[in-house]
Amino acid sequence: MNEESPAPELDNSAPEEVAAPVEELNNGAVEPDLTAELTSLRQENESLRGQYMRIAADFDNFRKRQQRDSEDLRVQLICSTLSEILPVVDNFERARQQLNPEGEEAQGLHRSYQGLYKQLVDVMKQLGVSPMRVEGERFDPSLHEAVLHEPSEIHSEDVVIEELQRGYHLDGRVLRHAMVKVSMGPGAADGNPNNGNPIENTSVETNVEAEGN
Repeated sequence: MNEESPAPELDNSAPEEVAAPVEELNNGAVEPDLTAELTSLRQENESLRGQYMRIAADFDNFRKRQQRDSEDLRVQLICSTLSEILPVVDNFERARQQLNPEGEEAQGLHRSYQGLYKQLVDVMKQLGVSPMRVEGERFDPSLHEAVLHEPSEIHSEDVVIEELQRGYHLDGRVLRHAMVKVSMGPGAADGNPNNGNPIENTSVETNVEAEGN
């Protein structure tokens, strides 16, 4: 007679162990950890974003500074070159004002160097050079260099009467100051030592005399 084997006992503990984490998740036990991690990631993102903004601003400032330095260097080179050319322009202008060519050959020569003068002036215009217009303007030491003072019944005091050497601008900057004659106004004293004479800088002599005393 065959004996029946007893039925295996079922282990009911496993479902309880698996269900425990699910129950903890449903109860929000893991939520504080996720919140802390999210907060940390947000802080890191803000920190990296701030670093990026600072680097971008520094690079933009560097780029602008490089452009400004390059422009300043370009202007300095142009000023240095033009300062050597301006005396040649002055000679052309003096020749045009003083010479009165007679005869066909002299007039042909006159037209030739006037053509060269025009080309030179055109090149200067292309580089941004423009002449100053000073006669009748009030004397401005940032633009003018007073070489002579003279009484005038027509012009008030400190008005430019005559341009002795032309001044030039370069893109709004002073390339060369204009040498001018300045009015002393009507009724100026005839005994003024600078009346119609070049202005002398006596500051050095005064200092030497003071040191000698």
